[in-house]
Amino acid sequence: MAESIRKGMLVTISVLMADMTGKTLEETPPEGIVYLHGNGDIFPKLEAALEGRFAGEGFSIHLEPEDAFGEYDAEAIKLIPAENFAHPEVLEPGAVVDEVPGEAPDGRTWRVTDIAEGMVVLEANHPLAGIGLQFAVKVLDVHEPTESELEAMEDDGTESLVPPFLKIADRIVSEDDEDDTPYESAGALEPDDSSMARLARPPRIVR
Repeated sequence: MAESIRKGMLVTISVLMADMTGKTLEETPPEGIVYLHGNGDIFPKLEAALEGRFAGEGFSIHLEPEDAFGEYDAEAIKLIPAENFAHPEVLEPGAVVDEVPGEAPDGRTWRVTDIAEGMVVLEANHPLAGIGLQFAVKVLDVHEPTESELEAMEDDGTESLVPPFLKIADRIVSEDDEDDTPYESAGALEPDDSSMARLARPPRIVR
C-alpha cells in the first residue's frame, strides 16, 4: 500500500520556484531533494500543503512574503565607513558579514550590496524579501526512513538536506562555504565567557 506524507516520513520532491510574473528563480535537480516531513525544515505553508499527499501527485502553491522570506525591511540597511572593518581591502558586493561594526551581533547576517566613496552598504534583507512566490511541486517518493538514513540525518542534521530557497534562512551563505568562522569587524565586541576568542577573518564571498 502506498504511503502518504505524514510526520516522520522521508519525502522526495521536485520543486520549481517562480516570481509572480512566472520567471523561474530556482529549481531542484531532476532527482529532487529529500526532507523529513514534520521537522520544520521547509516553509511551514509548503509543508502543510504536502501533508497527506502520495508519490506521483503534483500541485502549485502561492506564498506571500510573510510566509516565505519575509517582508522587506527598510531599516535593515546600513551605511558604514569601510575603515570600520578589520579587512576593508577584501570587501566587495556579495561578501557576507555576521555583525555591523560597533554594534552587538543580533543574529542576522548582513550582505555587502555596494561600496562607493569609502562607504559600505550592508543589508540584512533576504534577496527575495517582499516578493510573493509561486511553487510548482511534485512528490517523487514517500517512505519511512531506514535506520541508516536516520543515523545519517543525526550526523548531518535534517536541515542540511534542504536547499536554501525552500526554507526561511537566517544566514546567507555559499553552498560550498566550509568556513563557518564569522568575519569580525574592527569594532567587534569581546566574546563572553561562554565563547572562544576568534581571530579576525576576511568576509565570505557569495557568488
